[in-house]
Amino acid sequence: MRRKQEPDHQPSPNDGAPGPHACVRVRGAREHNLKNVNVELPRDALVVFTGVSGSGKSSLAFGTLYAEAQRRYLESVSPYARRLFHQMPVPEVDEIDGLPPAVALQQQRGTPTARSSVGSVSTLSNSLRMLYSRAGDYPAGQQLLYAESFSPNTAEGACPQCSGLGRVYEATEASMVPDDSLTIRERAVAAWPPAWHGQNLRDILVTMGYDVDTPWRELPRKDRDWILYTEETPTVPVYAGLTPEETRRALKRKETPSYQGTFTSARRYVLQTFANTESAAMKKRVARYMVSTECPMCRGRRLRQEALSVTFAGMDIMTLSRLPIERLAGLLRPYADGSQPAGKAKKDKPAEQLIVTRRIAADLCARLDTMLALGLGYLALERSTPTLSPGELQRLRLATAVRSSLFGVVYVLDEPSAGLHPADTEALLAALAQLKAAGNSLFVVEHALDVIRRADWIVDVGPLAGEGGGAILYSGPPDGLRNVAASHTRRYLFDEVTPPARERREPAGWLRLEGVTRNNLHDLAVAFPLGVMCCVTGVSGSGKSTLVSQVLVDLVGTALGHTADEPADDEGLEPQLDDVVEEDTAGRIAGGIEGVRRLVRVDQKPIGRTPRSNLATYTGLFDAVRKLFAATPAARKHRYDAGRFSFNVAKGRCAHCAGEGFVMVELLFLPSVYAPCPTCNGARYNADTLKITYKDRNIADVLGMTVDEAHAFFADEEAVVRPLQVLREVGLGYLRLGQSATELSGGEAQRIKLATELQRATRGGALYVLDEPTTGLHPFDTDRLVAQLNRLVDAGNSVIMVEHTMRVAAACDWVVDIGPGAGEAGGTVVAAGPPEEVAASKESRTAPYLKAVMV
Repeated sequence: MRRKQEPDHQPSPNDGAPGPHACVRVRGAREHNLKNVNVELPRDALVVFTGVSGSGKSSLAFGTLYAEAQRRYLESVSPYARRLFHQMPVPEVDEIDGLPPAVALQQQRGTPTARSSVGSVSTLSNSLRMLYSRAGDYPAGQQLLYAESFSPNTAEGACPQCSGLGRVYEATEASMVPDDSLTIRERAVAAWPPAWHGQNLRDILVTMGYDVDTPWRELPRKDRDWILYTEETPTVPVYAGLTPEETRRALKRKETPSYQGTFTSARRYVLQTFANTESAAMKKRVARYMVSTECPMCRGRRLRQEALSVTFAGMDIMTLSRLPIERLAGLLRPYADGSQPAGKAKKDKPAEQLIVTRRIAADLCARLDTMLALGLGYLALERSTPTLSPGELQRLRLATAVRSSLFGVVYVLDEPSAGLHPADTEALLAALAQLKAAGNSLFVVEHALDVIRRADWIVDVGPLAGEGGGAILYSGPPDGLRNVAASHTRRYLFDEVTPPARERREPAGWLRLEGVTRNNLHDLAVAFPLGVMCCVTGVSGSGKSTLVSQVLVDLVGTALGHTADEPADDEGLEPQLDDVVEEDTAGRIAGGIEGVRRLVRVDQKPIGRTPRSNLATYTGLFDAVRKLFAATPAARKHRYDAGRFSFNVAKGRCAHCAGEGFVMVELLFLPSVYAPCPTCNGARYNADTLKITYKDRNIADVLGMTVDEAHAFFADEEAVVRPLQVLREVGLGYLRLGQSATELSGGEAQRIKLATELQRATRGGALYVLDEPTTGLHPFDTDRLVAQLNRLVDAGNSVIMVEHTMRVAAACDWVVDIGPGAGEAGGTVVAAGPPEEVAASKESRTAPYLKAVMV
């Protein structure tokens, strides 16, 4: 532990401070924007870290406390294992005393594989497989199967045709030739590559005598099948630029060809490119020509027939795994307490098998009950983790932690209320209380006022974001925060801020959907108002994200003839099998599409997955910055153009790290990590480029500025100031321009996309679809975000958002409440209308919470 001189820091108002033996003491914390702070935190308590977005609370909770606990743990392991972690940074802090072992439950999206599921993350699938192996009903004469045989992720269990995925992926004539009225020369085979490679394949067909000028639908079936599906790869002479007749004459005369070309069928090209290309853009392109269908061998159930023939309670393991957890728990309870009805199956089972059944079922029920208490009863064990929200995934890990029986541990949680309806927050608080009662400490970063009010201790960090934050405004029991004038949290926590009064806008039209069927939505009809700000709410898992972020986006995108616009190019994202086209879901637009000219989806997907992607490049403001540097006298003297100041161009970037600023360090048996480049020390550029300065700052200095700092620095440059101002208005003034996409939360990524869209000159008529835009936002920043959304509506656009924050719902013109419950108990429109009408609904579980913020 590095020790420095005791910092000069004013004591925080710690009324009722913890005793010296029951607290964690932090001295001189300087991680990120923390200003050399000292703080004492009670153990065996619920401690909530709050403050405006970017104030430094995560830097204290995760960057300092959890990072130090993790470092101490790793120093306790063997020297061999420890040497794998030599790149792990030591927190910038002088001293931390009284810190127990820590477990972090952070906001993370599901692992990018369809094989990871609710059952695997919670380990419930392991117990269920053991139940089927040891207590299942086998067909007569079938040998006992081990638990591994019931897993689609093992060679013993996976269906041999689909490799345990449940679906097969194929390129069909309809997918590869979307318009069969075109000729081959007119690119009827859309799946073939664009540009030269595609032309090469067409020229090869000319050499081979195929008709490239007759509409595809009129070609002989055998010709179409060979072009699309053959595994042959003949190499033939190609005469580029010649007509079919000229090519025939050249072949007859045995003239020297332009080159020798090798043919690849459309299907072979698509499947090989998807499997082997390292280009995310190419993979995403060919995925459009693949069709996903249910595996004919296992009928989508992912397992070998031997495993599927074993049943429990009359169902195979995959059928049971697809039941909502609430129904699964109800089915298992009679087996757990031994009260299942007597029958032939029960009488024929030996006593030891009945004992095994009871023990495994009891363990499963106890763990399922924890998940039910956290409001996750609508999930199924087979649900893949990429389809879960960050909040659902964190609560899933929390349920596992509650059942782990650990004590004396610090659990560090990152906004556990994210994705939770207020009605579900009580269950979350009960789970946290259970962890605390078991002798653990809870350090929670949180913005939800309902959670903050239940804290034993509040640490308020601020007063502002970035450089304007990093100080401890208050540390103590909640009520003491009333007296801290500089705290933004205080104003909202004690109801000192009332939403601004304004007249509700009247809808300019209605977008009507009918027959909507997906997940828990069945033949649903719903009307969305246009020209206003509309909030779709409901308890967690009620079906609102399915309705808005999936069905609405799909139907409107199809009607407009395109997929939803992203505020910037998303090609840096690695496409998964999710990109493959699946069968259309039932649903149609019954009217109102004429009121929508453009669809913009602003979601929480990352803006990139490597340190090369960052805020400056995504928003486009870096183009203007590079032009300013290229216009300096020194740059002109050396004939440096704007490309010289791009870290994606070889002439200006650091050769060692190729402009990333980081190098990837591979760790044996562990995920790779990024470490600062030893040549440029993270600057990204070579020494000659860094010699060029603008107002005494080089290009790397600019990337190191926060949005607020850059706004002041480029005050006279309109092209740079305009996007920076919008970023500040959506509460992102604390982010660094060069901050990599890998460091951004889902909420930050969403607001960057929104800011990028706000820069555009809009003509109105756009439909903006947002999924929980207030994730990661303090109420102070939420009010600023709502103001920006109102700007979009005032410009003639429509905003439809999925949201749980009642303060935001109350500020909307129209509210659609989905419910009444979650999963099978949801999926209907319970109430719709202005907030006042929904708040008065007796059927709505949202109503009492909405009414509470409107009084």
